Amino acid sequence: MNKLIFSEKDFQELFTDLHASGLWLDGKELSDAVTIESPEEILTTYRKQKSNKNFDLKKFFETYFYPAPTREVNYQSDTSKPVEDHIEKLWPILSRQPEEQEFFSTLIPLPHPYVVPGGRFNEIYYWDSYFTMLGLVESRRIQLVEDMVKNFSYMIENFGFIPNGNRTYYLGRSQPPFFSLMVALLAEQKGDDSIVEFLPSMVHEYEFWMEGSESLSKEKPHHKRAVLLSSGEILNRYYDNVHSPRAEMYQDDVDLIREKGSDGEQTLLNIRAACESGWDFSSRWFEVPNELGTIRTTDLVQVDLNSLLYHLEQMIAKGYRIKGEEKEANMYLSLAENRAKAIQKYFWNEGSGFYFDFNHQLGAQASSITAAATFPLALGIASKAQAERTALVLENELLMEGGLLTTNYQSGQQWDAPNGWAPLQWMAIWGLRNYGINGLANQIKDRWVSLNIKVFKNTGKLMEKYNVVDTSLLSGGGEYPVQDGFGWTNGVLLKLLNS
Repeated sequence: MNKLIFSEKDFQELFTDLHASGLWLDGKELSDAVTIESPEEILTTYRKQKSNKNFDLKKFFETYFYPAPTREVNYQSDTSKPVEDHIEKLWPILSRQPEEQEFFSTLIPLPHPYVVPGGRFNEIYYWDSYFTMLGLVESRRIQLVEDMVKNFSYMIENFGFIPNGNRTYYLGRSQPPFFSLMVALLAEQKGDDSIVEFLPSMVHEYEFWMEGSESLSKEKPHHKRAVLLSSGEILNRYYDNVHSPRAEMYQDDVDLIREKGSDGEQTLLNIRAACESGWDFSSRWFEVPNELGTIRTTDLVQVDLNSLLYHLEQMIAKGYRIKGEEKEANMYLSLAENRAKAIQKYFWNEGSGFYFDFNHQLGAQASSITAAATFPLALGIASKAQAERTALVLENELLMEGGLLTTNYQSGQQWDAPNGWAPLQWMAIWGLRNYGINGLANQIKDRWVSLNIKVFKNTGKLMEKYNVVDTSLLSGGGEYPVQDGFGWTNGVLLKLLNS
C-alpha cells in the first residue's frame, strides 16, 4: 500500500480533538483532508503547541491540512441545453485518474480511472458505481466501465473484499454486493471472457460475505455477515468488522454511544452495518421508527442483500460453466437455488403480497414497507404472481408524484419518505419490466425523469436524492446537506432516457 496513506488512528488525540471541537459541520471534511507532512511530524508539533496560551485549533488545522481536491465545485451548467448534454460534460469532471500521491491522505490510490459521485464524495463508492456504469454504457464509455470493474477487482484481491469506498476508514465494511452485476454489464458489452476474467474476484467476494458460515451452529447461529436460521438455511446480513466510531462522523457516534451507555457498542455496530447497507439511515433499521438509538440492523437478514448474493452465486456458476468446470458450476447453482428458496420462505409475506426483511433474533418478519422488495423482481427470484402482488403494494404505498418512495414512513432520515433515490427507481423499473408490468414501470420512469429534469432546469444540478412527494421542494434529512453531482442519478437518468 502507498506509504502516503494514513488512517485516523495515526493522529491519535489530534483527530479526536478536531472532531470534538465542533468547529466543522461535516466530520468528513476533517477525515478527507490532505497534508504534505507526515502524521508523525504533525502530531509531534500539535503536542508541543496545544498547551500554548493563544493556541488556535482551527488555525493549526488550516496550516497543516488542505481540503480534499475536487473538480466540480466551480462547474457551471447550461440549463438551456438538454440534460443529456449536461451529463456528458459531467463525466470528465467526475472522473479521477490514477496518479502517484504527493500528499498524505486517507484516499487509497487505485490503478485505473474511475468516477466519483460528486459533492462531498470524492472517492469511488461501491454500489453507487453500478448505477453510474449504466449511464457510462449509454455514453459508450465502455473502457471506463472496464477500468472501474478492474479497480473493484484490485480491491478484492488486496483487501479481501470491496470496501464502502477507497478510503482507509472504510476498510471494515463493504456495501450492497453489485460486483457480479457490474461484471454482467461489462460482459454484455465485451462478451463472456469478462466473466471468466473476473471469476476469481467474484469467488473471493463471495467468501467475504460467507465468512464463518461453515462453523455456524444452534449455539453460535451467526458470525459477521452469515446467519444460520431455524430450519438450517444460511442467509446474510449487513455488518462491519470495525466497532469504533466512524472516522467520517466521529463525534456524532461518540455522542450517541455516550447516551446509550452499556448498549453503546452494539448500537455503533448497528450504525456501521446500516452504512454497509447503503441505507444510512432509515426507519427500516429502527425498533422505534423515529429513534436512531433503537437501530438493530444486524438483527435482520435483508431481502436486497440476499437477492444480490443469489445473483453472485449464479454468476460464479456461469463463470465455471464457461470454463468447463461443471462440478464447481453445479455447486454454486445449488447454492443459488437454496438461497432462492430461503428468500421465498423468509421474506415473502403471502398475506401482504410483499417482501419484507426477516428478524432472525425474533424469528419473525419485519413490518417496514420498503423499495428493497423490488430486488427479488429485478433478479428474477419472484414468481409472476408475486411480482404482480408486489406491484400493487408499490403502487398503493410507495408511488408518488415524483417516483418511488424508499419507505412509506417519514422519520427525518434520508432513506425514508419523502425521499426517492435513483438506484431504487432503477431496481423497481427493471424488476417490473422483467415480469411485463410495464404500465407501473413506465409510471415510475416518467415521474422520476420529469422530476430530475425539472430540478435540473431550476437549479442546473442533478441531485443525490429527491423529494418525490412534494416535487416543488428539494429533499432533506440525513447526516449532511443534499449533494449535487451526482454519479448514480446521472447514470440512471441517462439509462431511462434511452429505454
